[in-house]
Amino acid sequence: QVQLVESGGGLVQAGGSLRLSCAASGSTFSDLSVRWYRQAPGKQRELVAGISTGGITNYAESVKGRFTISRDNAQHTVYLQMNSLKPEDTAVYYCRPVGYESWGQGTQVTVSS
Repeated sequence: QVQLVESGGGLVQAGGSLRLSCAASGSTFSDLSVRWYRQAPGKQRELVAGISTGGITNYAESVKGRFTISRDNAQHTVYLQMNSLKPEDTAVYYCRPVGYESWGQGTQVTVSS
């Protein structure tokens, strides 16, 4: 069973950038597709981006052109590079392998205007 730990969140001004990391334990990481989600206060959790085992990516319309998901299988890590951040990107960000049901603690991203 793979466990993922999110990190890299913080407070940033609008227009700024952050890079989130999703570090995995377990040797099967390269066999897993992974998704980033986020949950803003008072809102439902939403899918932000995903990356397949072969590196195929997909994005929510709201982040296309600003966010980039990538993976480093040697480091057992998936990244979410977030540029041109907006206040509406403020949320707790989570990563999770496709097919898994449990959630980690997430990492808080706060974008000030």
